[in-house]
Amino acid sequence: MKYKIFLFVFIIGLISSIIITSNSSTGICRPGNGCDTVTGSSYGSTFGVASSTYGIFIFSFMILLTLFHINKPNRHTRRIIHSVIIVGSLIAIYFLYLQIFVIKAYCEFCIVVDVALLIGLGFMIYLWEH
Repeated sequence: MKYKIFLFVFIIGLISSIIITSNSSTGICRPGNGCDTVTGSSYGSTFGVASSTYGIFIFSFMILLTLFHINKPNRHTRRIIHSVIIVGSLIAIYFLYLQIFVIKAYCEFCIVVDVALLIGLGFMIYLWEH
């Protein structure tokens, strides 16, 4: 069950990352609004690649890895999944900090990704022994 929750978290992250990445063509986020401000800031990309693009690749990989783990559980995939959730949660906390205290604008879809990762971390900690 725990890994189905993680799978759900990764799917939410993937969908939100796709929405953020496709914003320029879909216009889901209004220009000059929070999403546009956050993604257009100097923190919106790393090495010239949008953070949401990284999210698409990472969440896609994690969905595949989690599906593999659900079908054929093993210690190595479990460790990778748990490590990614921990690192992803730390990055989510950093991105929330940036939005609240540095950029002072809020991207709704970015917050969905960040909160989903933190919920995944909460479940991981709560269900650690199971």
